[in-house]
Amino acid sequence: MAFANGGPLMETLRLGIVGLGVAGEVLLPFVERHPDYVVAAGADPAAAARDAFAGPGRAVFAELEQMCASGAVDVVYVASPTHLHAEHAITALRTGHHVIVEKPMAVSVESAEAMVAAADEAGRILVVGHSQSFEAPVRAMRRIVTSGELGALRAVNAWYYTDWMFRPRTPDELDPTMGGGVPLRQGAHHVDIVRYLGGGLLRSVRGRVGRWDPRRPGAGAYSAYLEFEDATPATIVYSGYDHFASTELTFGIGETGQPMTGYAVARRRLTQAAGTPEAEVKRGIAAAPSRQRELLRGGDHQPFFGLVVLSCERGDVRVSPNGLRVYGDERVTEIPLAGEEVGRTAMLSEVADAVRTGSAAEHDGRWGLANLEVCLALVDSSRTRSEVFLTRQVPLPRHRPR
Repeated sequence: MAFANGGPLMETLRLGIVGLGVAGEVLLPFVERHPDYVVAAGADPAAAARDAFAGPGRAVFAELEQMCASGAVDVVYVASPTHLHAEHAITALRTGHHVIVEKPMAVSVESAEAMVAAADEAGRILVVGHSQSFEAPVRAMRRIVTSGELGALRAVNAWYYTDWMFRPRTPDELDPTMGGGVPLRQGAHHVDIVRYLGGGLLRSVRGRVGRWDPRRPGAGAYSAYLEFEDATPATIVYSGYDHFASTELTFGIGETGQPMTGYAVARRRLTQAAGTPEAEVKRGIAAAPSRQRELLRGGDHQPFFGLVVLSCERGDVRVSPNGLRVYGDERVTEIPLAGEEVGRTAMLSEVADAVRTGSAAEHDGRWGLANLEVCLALVDSSRTRSEVFLTRQVPLPRHRPR
């Protein structure tokens, strides 16, 4: 049971999606299986996208404003291009809707602050996701930190090598002014993981962004040193250039828990699809297979956002195929995570619980704003070759002063 738009108690939350692309499509089965939700509507300016989405019980609209005015939805999932996130989220919030906005939250700190302010003024929930700290292994690692069973947290190191730059991309996905490039689109995950494990309060960033291949313009790599307020260090390293794959370090398992095979698959497919618009390949409407859709299919194992190692005083922890592997003083132990909610389900549950109870969501707008600040600071640090100090960091909501 959940409240909707401040109105009467309802059996389910009616969810509408703006931006009927890959992100929205990936979320659909999780919404359909969730007991607190029903897929009620979708909005997209492209007629083909609306036609593909339409079905029994689903209203379709060309514009978000039409969907918000229809009375058909309670929660709006903003899966439109990043440069439209602020506009769309603020529109939905001001018309009385709760909002889930895809990462990265916005293209600038100022836009993100406006989104947070709109949520506060409307008294509505704003959650940023899907991001990796919704996933069961990261949540379980955080429980180990807060329990103190391995002593104090001493370091977090997270490295991921992928083919991101050679998957089919739309122009906005590579344009930093529109929220594109690896530092914002993938850094949003890395920063989210590190901040979640460490409790949120980062102090500074020193990093370097890489633009290594002129055939794929844009920022495709980064390396950064992060430091928490209590001096705990963290590193995040990412390369999207389709050479070394970190699945060699993660039991051959990829980001959604599925086994990954083959070398330079994305590079080869992109070459084979030459002459076909990349947007068509990405959406799966061209003859060439969509690498992005393939990689987002769920698997039977725990998800791996590359190699993440949590180091405490009395042991190290990493993700294993079916849970966590804890390397203690005397032995290695396995913590199974079978049956725990997967990330997108956990995200939907977090929103439903916040709506039902009126409590703060963990991944609320201020949390997303703090993640964005770190990603943008990484880019700024690379440009100035200097350490950048952070001013908008917040702890996890349950640890914030009231």
